[in-house]
Amino acid sequence: MPYYRRAGDVPAKRHTQHRGPDGGLYYEELMGEEGFSSDSSLLYHRAIPSAITGSRPWELPDLTTVANHPLKPRHLKLPALFETADPAATDAVTGRRLLLGNEDVRIGYVVAGAASPLYRNGVGDECVYVESGTARLETVFGVLDARPGDYLVIPRATTHRWVPTGDAPLRAYCIEANSHVAPPSRYLSRYGQLLEHAPYCERDLRGPEGPLLIEGEGAAEVLVKHRGPGPGGLAGTVLTYPTHPFDVVGWDGCLYPYAFSIHDFEPLTGRVHQPPPVHQVFEGHNFVICNFVPRKVDYHPLSIPVPYYHSNVDSDEVMFYCGGDYEARKGSGIGQGSVSLHPGGHAHGPQPGAYERSIGVEFFDELAVMVDTFRPLGLGEGGTACEDQGYAWTWAGGHGPLEA
Repeated sequence: MPYYRRAGDVPAKRHTQHRGPDGGLYYEELMGEEGFSSDSSLLYHRAIPSAITGSRPWELPDLTTVANHPLKPRHLKLPALFETADPAATDAVTGRRLLLGNEDVRIGYVVAGAASPLYRNGVGDECVYVESGTARLETVFGVLDARPGDYLVIPRATTHRWVPTGDAPLRAYCIEANSHVAPPSRYLSRYGQLLEHAPYCERDLRGPEGPLLIEGEGAAEVLVKHRGPGPGGLAGTVLTYPTHPFDVVGWDGCLYPYAFSIHDFEPLTGRVHQPPPVHQVFEGHNFVICNFVPRKVDYHPLSIPVPYYHSNVDSDEVMFYCGGDYEARKGSGIGQGSVSLHPGGHAHGPQPGAYERSIGVEFFDELAVMVDTFRPLGLGEGGTACEDQGYAWTWAGGHGPLEA
């Protein structure tokens, strides 16, 4: 995010001596993207950030996928995925279950009541959407309080942990990129400012409160997801540090985790139905993230407010239904906590009757997060475990394929 922030104690000039009250040097770390050619921040550590005393394998959760073949639309019922699990024994990192994935992005879900281990994704940025519950996201940059409706964008290589707060478990929809996640380039000036036509601005973004200094805990283990020989080209390692990594006395720059609430997204509407790009909130390599929020709908006297039928020529469309009443899907079995996959090569649109019922409607009370990918998605173990097998046939009025 090209939006400068500064927290804690930093020197007047970068790459110069920075000393503590005892006269000892702090250790400067540059966290930067694209080989020193894009956004970065400078962090000042009490201890050497490269010092490790141990390294051992971490067995990642199951990240294998199976192809969507034979091709059909899918409905995943997430409430069933964790109905027998104990949230108190599940954390937001190791407890994630993979729903869908490809070479560019993995989409998972978790219901967590336990604090996570320290964790760092060395493969790409993460965008975590909080469906319900609250949490404290602790990072080397400081703390972010996560609330229902928040997106938490966590840059690659940021050491962090999730600590659920409150009585209810944290329910989170986890979008893990193999790239960076940022506002759409068309929303930004050539210098990086969010433009007037963007549906949100810098005032809507919450940066970390910091710095966060943990003292007296001794050695610490950090789970690192990185490139390797496992499924999807990934592997896991546990690194042991002689001192706790939350030792940053100050930092500044344009690269850091931040929060953005879906409730601060200002929808763009028109006289006739607007295409999905008006709902876009973030983008990554070969995928985009959109959200559908409560809004006034089309006001042409002959408008049909629900979407027209459309063929996903270049993309798979994934919709997470996380609030309100999604008019276009009534009668399909989709409800709160559902995920739909409408794959490239298949025309999709409103359920039977929704077209007609929407005429004259002036407001949609719906909340959904959409991910469009430009390579086909496979189903992860979590997706296959909670699939509604009858969804594909609902446009034809049935609950299963017709017998020959």
